[in-house]
Amino acid sequence: MPGATGITAASYQKRRRQLMRLAGDDAILVLASAPERIRSRDTHYSYRPDSDLWYLTGFAEPDSVLVLVPGRAHGEALLFCRERDPEREGWDGPRVGPEGAVEALGMDDAYPIDDLDEILPGLLEGRSRVYYHFGRDTEFDLQLIGWLNRVRAQVRVGAQPPHEFLELGHLLDEMRLFKDAGELKLMRRAAKISVEAHAAAMRAARPGIHEYALQAELEYVFRRNDASPAYESIVGAGANACVLHYRANNAQARDGDLVLIDAGAEYRGYAADITRTFPVNGRFTPAQRALHDVVESAQQAALAQARPDVAYEAGHNAAVEALTEGLLRLGLLKGKLAKHIADGSYKRYYRHKTGHWLGLDVHDVGDYRIDGESRLLEPGMVYTIEPGLYVPVDDTSVDAKWRGIGIRTEDDVLITKAGHEVLTAGLARTADEIEDFMAR
Repeated sequence: MPGATGITAASYQKRRRQLMRLAGDDAILVLASAPERIRSRDTHYSYRPDSDLWYLTGFAEPDSVLVLVPGRAHGEALLFCRERDPEREGWDGPRVGPEGAVEALGMDDAYPIDDLDEILPGLLEGRSRVYYHFGRDTEFDLQLIGWLNRVRAQVRVGAQPPHEFLELGHLLDEMRLFKDAGELKLMRRAAKISVEAHAAAMRAARPGIHEYALQAELEYVFRRNDASPAYESIVGAGANACVLHYRANNAQARDGDLVLIDAGAEYRGYAADITRTFPVNGRFTPAQRALHDVVESAQQAALAQARPDVAYEAGHNAAVEALTEGLLRLGLLKGKLAKHIADGSYKRYYRHKTGHWLGLDVHDVGDYRIDGESRLLEPGMVYTIEPGLYVPVDDTSVDAKWRGIGIRTEDDVLITKAGHEVLTAGLARTADEIEDFMAR
């Protein structure tokens, strides 16, 4: 049966088995949960499970550790978690407990987290390789080193401590890069919620509205659909749109301003990531439309490269060429196209890459290059395409009509056997589509 994530326990078991096959029978894999974080004094940030642990278990509680021991006769998949505690559960909500973990999560065995110190050294003994995320949680790093040292201390009486320590991400990141059918179902849902939220913000826009009010429109739709923000929503009016990671969201949008909204929902752990730039009064000025059209041409150029066996980097290169051509045509740059691309002078107006992997993290795991070369796209990969242009408000080298305009357009794209699927299709994107939508 599907769990809270909508993904079945059998699917999580399949992932764990695949990871253990990759690691080999003489390995042990240790994954600790994300720690709870204090926000201020005695209030906490909303808890978000570690993405790797979530990917392998669907288990959302803190104070837990997954240990995978390939080939172990008495059980390969072990979970250490909090025991049931009616008193604490009365304050903080129900717990699965070790007994429930076996039944609900398909674990081979489960133990109280307080027994980790006693049991883990014995699991490490006789294993030659440890896969673990070193450096992610300093406190847990020290605990693991302590357990290893306890095994080493028994070498004289025949104990065999691990002698090789490997980054878990080398195996797990590559698995997570390719989305299965269950994951894609959740990602399509996150995308659909995000499209609805951006549309609500466009409908609410009017001169004089504050950025935080538009943020509220977005995030109301997220929560109404049992989702949450996948990252801090960016709502930048006017020149604020030129700040790539603008977060203040407290300015007032004036008549004639563009508003750039970069926001996405997280649904059952999976992120969407959309950016749209629209006129707060519903009509682009000629200069705004001209730059928006250049960004749209770059979006189309990058999308044309979104198909199997094409280098990931080809989309970025196509977008850079389209953006630079547009800047030259409009007079913001002068000279030869090839020179601007070669020397990077286009970066004055386009400082970032054209996308990133997307999944359980908004900037998801997975290598972009293999053996020094841009990797080829394959079915099951999901990434963003997000070209933009940003003209600083104080750039006196260009006509005043361009200054302070920031534009980005971002969609989420799945590579399929036949080409690609835009998961975030259905939201107005071109200047004409945006004006038509806002006029309704």
